[in-house]
Amino acid sequence: MAMLPTIDHELLRTFVAIVDQGGFTRAAQTVNRTQSAVSMQMKRLEEDVIERPLFVRQNRQLLLTSEGHTLLGYARKILSLQGEALTLLRQPDMVGRVRLGVPDDYVMRFLPGILKTFSQAWPLVDVDVHCAPSSVLSQQPQESLDLIIMTREIGDEIGIILRRETMVWVSAESHCTHLQTPVPLAMFEAPCFCRRHACNALDRAGRTYRVAYSSPSLATLQAVVGTGLAVSAWMRSLVTNDMQILGEQEGFPALPEASIVLVRTSSTQSPIIDSLAEHIVEGFRL
Repeated sequence: MAMLPTIDHELLRTFVAIVDQGGFTRAAQTVNRTQSAVSMQMKRLEEDVIERPLFVRQNRQLLLTSEGHTLLGYARKILSLQGEALTLLRQPDMVGRVRLGVPDDYVMRFLPGILKTFSQAWPLVDVDVHCAPSSVLSQQPQESLDLIIMTREIGDEIGIILRRETMVWVSAESHCTHLQTPVPLAMFEAPCFCRRHACNALDRAGRTYRVAYSSPSLATLQAVVGTGLAVSAWMRSLVTNDMQILGEQEGFPALPEASIVLVRTSSTQSPIIDSLAEHIVEGFRL
């Protein structure tokens, strides 16, 4: 039985860099090689290993073929696993604790995948997760947490911007709660800029409302909205399949964008904290 060729991890690293950087020139800078060396690497990968084209040029853009898309997913996994293995083998006895503050808005949506990959890289490290609204986390003493994920208004960001999202109005898909007058709202407890922007937008639009439900917990608001008791406003990525997004056609004005940021509050030099921060950045790209 013929042996299948193996894929050099450096070829995969260059391939991923080309995709992420959008071209051979910027990828060459990322992997610290010349552009001609990068081109040769991809020629070798396409012709000698995969035996399929991975890229196609269209209107001066470099696009992935279907085989390229398939390889990209595996390449990211292979490189990630390699990094985790090296970390574990080089520092097998690395133990410790990292303290993470995060609003419960993002716990169910983003945190499971982040903590799973982090645990694979650092199996003996404990993670203390402290859930609180962004307004509370921003006032935490710096020595009480190592990393904080929070929502900030555009122009008021600090730390690393993980992603920017639009706030949207949501209601249960199978209910007509949004047609009620005044419209019942389920909102985060004040002070919360999502609540402030939502109420101000309705005031400007002349839409009457009442804050029928108030809670610091997204899970509570989702339960209230999901049963058709109220309309709410939160980040687009938090909308579940059983909800509908409301717009100007339904009488709900547009809402602004907001930023989700990561702040490192600990001044301690720690590879554990650095690694969790990297996993968080990667997790919020998905």
